[in-house]
Amino acid sequence: MDAASLPAALELAAGGGAGLSPEKRAVLGSSLLLLQRDYRFDRVWFWGCIQGVRGAYYIAEGLGPDRAAPRSRLYSLNCVEWSLLPPVTKEMIAQAEQLTGRFQGDPSFAYEFAEINAEDAEKLTEGGKETSIKEEVRLVATIEQIDRAVGIIPRGAFVKTPLQSVHENRNFEGLSFTEAKKLSSYFHFTEPVNLKNKTLLEKADLDPSTDFLDSLEHDIPQGSWTVQLEKGGTVVVLRSLLWLGLTFYHVPMTKQYGYIYFGNGEKNLDLPFML
Repeated sequence: MDAASLPAALELAAGGGAGLSPEKRAVLGSSLLLLQRDYRFDRVWFWGCIQGVRGAYYIAEGLGPDRAAPRSRLYSLNCVEWSLLPPVTKEMIAQAEQLTGRFQGDPSFAYEFAEINAEDAEKLTEGGKETSIKEEVRLVATIEQIDRAVGIIPRGAFVKTPLQSVHENRNFEGLSFTEAKKLSSYFHFTEPVNLKNKTLLEKADLDPSTDFLDSLEHDIPQGSWTVQLEKGGTVVVLRSLLWLGLTFYHVPMTKQYGYIYFGNGEKNLDLPFML
């Protein structure tokens, strides 16, 4: 969610019970503005918080003019001092997927790959690869996984230019109350996968400037999202059951929308058996 409207946005997304203390809100309100100035970001989003055993990671994302470009991710342990996370790679994500259990809250903590046998460990050592992974790497890989899987936006909030760059749609005035209740009105804010597999007939009714992303209606498994009306039916709230703690809010007929994550950074692998 946008750092400029953080206090109001946290109130709209607080229906799930998670949130920040008044002290943390006050500190974030000033530190995120300083972060934007120091790193010269076009905009800063407060991504959320991953709770560890001994502490919590507060995450912020810095965006440039092209909203589809890779984002700079930063973390803080006290909401004041921010550290830049390394760019994520496919190897980082593959390593992080092998790890289970809670985060420790210490960026320098090293996880050992318990499932690697002696022969594989020797091959990794000969290839110059480590048999352990730091929690800082696991952190940025988990953030990337969550953004890809459940980072969402309303339809029409962003437009794609003929130069293939993505910008905020200045003409976006929010979804109607009817459309806001449909999963098809929300898109994954990441590289599309299902869109490329659609036939020309299916693409005939799509607007290439706004319908350039995958919608939520075909997410697997079916039923991984809940849609609820809160604040007297004035706010539409979507919650992910795959990554518990991800909350998206949108006030219909306004430009107010965003998502935030408050969780332990673990994927709900039991979801297919719970539906």
